[in-house]
Amino acid sequence: MSSAVFETIRMLEEARLHFLIMRTRPDTITLSVTLVGERVEIDIFEDDHLEISRFHGDESVKGGMDLLRRLLASAQE
Repeated sequence: MSSAVFETIRMLEEARLHFLIMRTRPDTITLSVTLVGERVEIDIFEDDHLEISRFHGDESVKGGMDLLRRLLASAQE
């Protein structure tokens, strides 16, 4: 029997893609994959179904320490 987690990891490794494994929810494991101009989050649930989110961007620099301070301040509001 195959697990969606290990099957997905194998597919990413075969494609020679780097990824991070995160656990931010009790019922999922998230694999975060960075591609050129895009970040992909693959949520794999306990029942082995997947949900994929794609975030597009041009990878340009948006700011520095001032932007970081504003982002953190707005997150605390």
